[in-house]
Amino acid sequence: MTHQDNELNDLIEALLNIDTKKGMFKFLLGILTPQELEEIPTRLQIVKMLKQGVSQHQIAKRLNVGVATVTRGSKEIQKGRFQNI
Repeated sequence: MTHQDNELNDLIEALLNIDTKKGMFKFLLGILTPQELEEIPTRLQIVKMLKQGVSQHQIAKRLNVGVATVTRGSKEIQKGRFQNI
């Protein structure tokens, strides 16, 4: 396991140990920048909209993001990620 894998593992463990919505909110406010706090929920919306069958161009326009960002979400879905969303 690489150093980066260990760090990612630490983050995953920290997230799994948060047991309340308020605790998660406080953690995210502390660890993410304001821009990241905007971008991550937008990426979740992209995945949800893709899974609902909304076209990539419509998503990009509605969420004011680049088509490449939407395409990345689509590729991740094709890899089998986001099955729980």
